[in-house]
Amino acid sequence: MSANPLIAIVGRPNVGKSTLFNKIAGRKISITENRPGVTRDRLYADAEWRGKKFTVVDTGGIELNSEDTMWREILRQADAAIDVADVILLMVDGKEELTSSDYDVAEKLRRSQKPVILVVNKVDNFSHDKLFEYYALGLGEPYAVSAEHSQGIGDVLDEAVAHFGEGEEEDAERLKIAVVGKPNAGKSSLVNRILGFERTIVTNIAGTTRDAIDTPFELDGQKYTIIDTAGIRKKKNVNDDVEYYSVLRAFDAVRRADVCLLVVDSGEGLTEQDVKIAGYVHEQGKPSVIVMNKWDLVEKDTKTINKFEEKLQNDLKFMDYYKSVYISAKTGQRAEKVLKIAREVYGHANVRVSTGTLNDLILDAVRTNEPPSYNGRRLKVYYCNQPSVCPPTFVLFVNDAELMHFSYKRYLENVLRRSFDFSGTPIRIVARGRGENESGMMG
Repeated sequence: MSANPLIAIVGRPNVGKSTLFNKIAGRKISITENRPGVTRDRLYADAEWRGKKFTVVDTGGIELNSEDTMWREILRQADAAIDVADVILLMVDGKEELTSSDYDVAEKLRRSQKPVILVVNKVDNFSHDKLFEYYALGLGEPYAVSAEHSQGIGDVLDEAVAHFGEGEEEDAERLKIAVVGKPNAGKSSLVNRILGFERTIVTNIAGTTRDAIDTPFELDGQKYTIIDTAGIRKKKNVNDDVEYYSVLRAFDAVRRADVCLLVVDSGEGLTEQDVKIAGYVHEQGKPSVIVMNKWDLVEKDTKTINKFEEKLQNDLKFMDYYKSVYISAKTGQRAEKVLKIAREVYGHANVRVSTGTLNDLILDAVRTNEPPSYNGRRLKVYYCNQPSVCPPTFVLFVNDAELMHFSYKRYLENVLRRSFDFSGTPIRIVARGRGENESGMMG
């Protein structure tokens, strides 16, 4: 887990926890909607207040007396957040009377022996007299806030950071891994297997994970953040507003990840939707691993993997650099290889080729196989360099960028891949004509 102190926001459903979380995080991370039960799992974000860094955790609404399966799962996750928290913010609704559930949650928190700050939300215009009833919860002084209007939050954070110990050294850069795929492909099961404990809700209900959930952890001295995402459905199947925003969060997780794990249900095989998700990962320039999950359920013979690989190669021609691994998140079969391969492809995405070596390689390839002529004109390559990594990007300075045909760019890409190990990562070759700036670049 993160070395930063951790603040957990808990309370009954629909009291404004996600709104407060978004304000503290400084950006809209949690899905907020005026109906109970929208936030169904823990959600993490790094934040800072008065020079002190911390991690804030949003949780699903606590209903202690509910027998509903989903509510019981949410309670287990809130319990887990409470267990690891350094400070707990208990939110109540200032526009409603205290309920028996509020008292039950307060009692539960008192037993935790953790610092608890009582936050009375939705109080836009208040008198201190109105806050007296909240002392009955036995949690000390209540803090009146309006999370929606950003009122009173500073006082709450002042009190929260006062409970922190001396600050620790900032964590080194973590490898951010997004786990993406269709609903029910086994993404959360894989995350739980990697983490070694049950961190995300796993049920047999497709679409249980609604947000992109960041979990920092450390393994064998390597620091990671793994991002479990909502299953990405076909657009025509996305009717629910919350589901729609969940898909957007999954796409956002891909954009901010260092590596993507595309989890595929081996029993179904690679579907059209899987290919579309892979295409999005490719377009974002992310190194990736195709994780064929539920391999334990596939009837096999000596040629089974070869048949699967043939289909992958056929359907993923646009990203034939892919790396694949066949696992069972449920049984643990080869699951330990996933992180190893993720680290490998990230390393490949960070390969830098010296300018001298690059020019020798590319110019020799051009001499060996000259570009075809178009309307009596032929592409000329004068010079090349590599301005960036992740993905490795190579800029070729040419006479006319429009003469760089896709097929010839593909040829040069193959030359680069034969010379350097770029497996698992896309590479970009950009042609720039004389006098062109960045806006004149060809992708």
